[in-house]
Amino acid sequence: MSGNSLFVLRPYRYEGTWVFDDPAVGLRREPFVLGIDTMLDRLAAGLPAAAGGFRLIFSTHPFPGYAAALEWRREEAGGNWYYSPTFDLEGWLCPALFKYFSAAPAALYARAEPLSA
Repeated sequence: MSGNSLFVLRPYRYEGTWVFDDPAVGLRREPFVLGIDTMLDRLAAGLPAAAGGFRLIFSTHPFPGYAAALEWRREEAGGNWYYSPTFDLEGWLCPALFKYFSAAPAALYARAEPLSA
């Protein structure tokens, strides 16, 4: 719930699932599931060694070079469903979203980069 306009996570594969760690907010091996994992597969598809980790930059506002957009759809089970017109997929973001935002954003924009960039 910082004033940052850009956030950065480092997703990586653990036991076949995209996860991330963020000690600053108390998360370890937090999984991306229910469609968000498929979106990450597509977003990171061209990155070298993405399974070992990549830089995921995201914001509630469009930024130069963003590659995917997500639009809020509905709340369910403490998390929120988003639709990506970029991938024509729906995905669920778990309550860990609230470690970064006080309320579910109306939109999210994201880009994947290799760690060496």
